Amino acid sequence: MSKITFMGAGSTVFAKNVLGDVMLTPALQEFEIALFDIDLMRLKDSENMLLNLKNTMNSGCRIKSYTDRKEALRGAKYVVNAIQVGGYDPCTITDFEIPKKYGLRQTIADTLGIGGVFRNLRTIPVMLDFAADMQEVCPDAWFLNYTNPMAVLTNAMITLGGIKTVGLCHSVQVCVPHLFKALEMDDTGVQWKIAGINHMAWLLEVTKNGQDLYPEIKKRAREKQQTKHGDMVRFELMHRFGYYITESSEHNAEYHPYFIKRNYPELIEAYNIPLDEYPRRCVNQIERWKTMREELVNSKDLEHTRSREYASFILEAMETDQPYKIGGNVINTGLIPNLPKEACVEVPCLVDASGVTPTYVGNLPPQLAALNRTNINTQLLTLEAAKTRKKEHIYHAALLDPHTSAELSMDDIVALCDDLIEAHGSWLPKFN
Repeated sequence: MSKITFMGAGSTVFAKNVLGDVMLTPALQEFEIALFDIDLMRLKDSENMLLNLKNTMNSGCRIKSYTDRKEALRGAKYVVNAIQVGGYDPCTITDFEIPKKYGLRQTIADTLGIGGVFRNLRTIPVMLDFAADMQEVCPDAWFLNYTNPMAVLTNAMITLGGIKTVGLCHSVQVCVPHLFKALEMDDTGVQWKIAGINHMAWLLEVTKNGQDLYPEIKKRAREKQQTKHGDMVRFELMHRFGYYITESSEHNAEYHPYFIKRNYPELIEAYNIPLDEYPRRCVNQIERWKTMREELVNSKDLEHTRSREYASFILEAMETDQPYKIGGNVINTGLIPNLPKEACVEVPCLVDASGVTPTYVGNLPPQLAALNRTNINTQLLTLEAAKTRKKEHIYHAALLDPHTSAELSMDDIVALCDDLIEAHGSWLPKFN
């Protein structure tokens, strides 16, 4: 029996979406779904939930939990990754509270910024442990990475781990539907093309029957900016740089140096920026899980409809050789020539029995490539820090981060990094 291994299976809601999709896919009915998580209670919850779902849907998939990571991976054909190293308490709290002492505020802190740097540094060693296990027990498996920070972790698995990896983020497939809904436009029959880097990929083309829809989009967006709404940062970026961006305004507020500024507190209000948004979500999710657990884990009539998540469609395309197009995160290799070749980029990819084949995009408009490069600088130096274990590269990554460097002096940035290293303790490897 072929095997799909889910790492971080204690993410019960996400496991329901991805693995529920798998159980609804005819081509995947002969697979064992192997579950692994270091939180044994959450692992058991997910197993119970999936067994209930299997019975409701009459799926042929076999569900099995593992407490031994290597055994969970042994013989896997596909590995889906959804881990979070360090969790909300203590690591997310650390990522937010220590920068706050320096006057540095964040919204999500899971991709870039000082929070993204340290999330990478504690996650990469764990992912490379996965890679080492996979080299031993399932060297030919495809690794589908959903964990943030997407660009650096996917890059690390490919370049340092030697594993066939594609990074997946639903911001690509929801970009146009959400934009059109917000602007009260009909997205039926709309063609679009998106490329760039994860969370900062660009809606390069958007047409219907050959007609460019950008003029109408920009007109409506300008009108919408007259009143407060939840996507003001992205609309402002589109107004200034000419193109809409895939990821949310709360994320993008901290990828750029323009929006969260101590000397201009009025910008927070003007652009409706939710500071400390991610910790708030974490607390709400923990609270919500107490009531949600009963209906998800113990319900005997649990139902599921196939979600928009890419995983099951990728597996189906690889198993059936019926091509499917995704937005995937892969090493650049000249796909976008005006971005560094060693960067991880998000581009249209074709999936079939031969695997994931990225498509050539060509040069991005120069202003978009320039914005991407500001984020890539920090990504590549974070990767360098993880690879060399040299503390100086942590400083370099932080010093080059657009938001951090716009707010703090060099001395404060170095001191902040030292404080974060100390606070993380054993969550980080030793740096020289």
